[in-house]
Amino acid sequence: MAESTTSGVTYTKAAAGYFEKRTLKRSAGFWGIWGLGVAAVISGEFSGWNLGTADAGFGGMAIATAIVIVMYFTMLFSIGEMAAALPHTGGAYSFARAALGPWGGFVTGLAESIEYVATTAVVVYFAAQYANGALLAFFSFQLPPFVMWVILYAIFVVVNALGAAIGFRLAIIVSIISIAILAVFVIVAFSTGSFSVDKLFDVKPTAGNSTFLPHGFGPVLLVIPFAMWFFLGIEELPLASEETKNPQRDIPRAGIVALITLLVCAVAIFIVNTGVNGTEEIQKSGQPLLDGFALMVPKSLQGLLAIFALVGLLASLQGIMFAYGRNMYSLSRAGYYPKVLSLTSKRQTPAIALIVGAVIGFVLLVIVDRAAAIGGQVSVIGGAVVLNIAIWGAVVSYLMQMVSFVMLRRKFPNAKRPYVSPTGVAGAVIAGIIALVIFIAFLFNPGYQYAIAGIAVVYIIGLILFGAIWRKRLVLSPEEEYAISGGLHGDPQAEGYDAMESEVFDKK
Repeated sequence: MAESTTSGVTYTKAAAGYFEKRTLKRSAGFWGIWGLGVAAVISGEFSGWNLGTADAGFGGMAIATAIVIVMYFTMLFSIGEMAAALPHTGGAYSFARAALGPWGGFVTGLAESIEYVATTAVVVYFAAQYANGALLAFFSFQLPPFVMWVILYAIFVVVNALGAAIGFRLAIIVSIISIAILAVFVIVAFSTGSFSVDKLFDVKPTAGNSTFLPHGFGPVLLVIPFAMWFFLGIEELPLASEETKNPQRDIPRAGIVALITLLVCAVAIFIVNTGVNGTEEIQKSGQPLLDGFALMVPKSLQGLLAIFALVGLLASLQGIMFAYGRNMYSLSRAGYYPKVLSLTSKRQTPAIALIVGAVIGFVLLVIVDRAAAIGGQVSVIGGAVVLNIAIWGAVVSYLMQMVSFVMLRRKFPNAKRPYVSPTGVAGAVIAGIIALVIFIAFLFNPGYQYAIAGIAVVYIIGLILFGAIWRKRLVLSPEEEYAISGGLHGDPQAEGYDAMESEVFDKK
């Protein structure tokens, strides 16, 4: 087998038909990408964001959310520029591989794998609570949580395996429905007089503090992970590059429009849902939107509303599962993960990666749920731990991507950039600093130690495997070709998926 060693890794020549067995289909336009972005995130408006409200107070949570908004806009501008310049599936791994080398690419790609697999698990966790709420209302029984997890994972693995075209259309539909449900909540809250400003400030302040910041400024940094839940996942859009008809144009534009859509939804729900439930009470809820509806409408309607509320979480299951499937696919196609994970089905979807990610997520939920039960914790704690795993994986990925943006501007100054970030290097630095602060805040919060320990174990295992095995078996995927060529090979559809094989292996 032909081999070529560079940058501390060894490339092996792809076998005949290698890329043909790993093909994706271009089927998304602007609205498909918008739908994917909104769908992937919209569950954050239904559950998860509320887990820090009482700790920081309404004011503290509002400040944390404002910081997060700045980070996501400046970051998404930067990611849009890189995605347009590198229009292939690798996403964050691809950006870091070009800027920081193979090890940087692996560290970043693994962080995204952790983020998206754990995020999917969190959504499954909360969706199961909403689904059981509907079962209880209509049929007076509930399923054991692990049974509901299996059902949800199985359904959405099948949905994602049916093909990207179906997935993009479904993302648009569920995104619109989810936004409509949030709008109905706001309308009902005001029309019934259920919203109260006083409930926003119902956390009793400690000595020397106000009702706006009842525990001072300190908790603000600690609740940022929960504020991130309003937007977590929007950065996944570059993973759809090889399934987008015009990725250089549509990925950046649709991403910003989706982020603006989510911003409106997040601000409305944060204020109104908290003003209905109360800042103190809402932190205890695993289903804050449904609990809010329960305070406003007759009990006879609550089962129906639980189904409607469930739509938002199912929308994110579709979007985030897409993300971990493509993330694993791209890393596997290049040889960073076992190559079997990048095989695609007849419908041109990475079915094996989807199944493996679902199994890992399910096992994670079982482990965390059992640990919480042994420790005598309430069930919502288990969801918070998995949420923190997802957030910390995301923060590592964000920091690495912003470093990559700055490096690529300097390292590949002549690379084609069809879209240029309006905030430039300064925006990337701002987003990177915020991500770094969040990263550090995690280290000093005892409540996040389980998440950090879990991620550390995954990284130790991953780095050992990459150093001992995977780095010696890499393949010249589009992401690798872009990095090796200095940004000259950027479009796999136009240039072919093995455009550089002859020149690389002929050097030996």
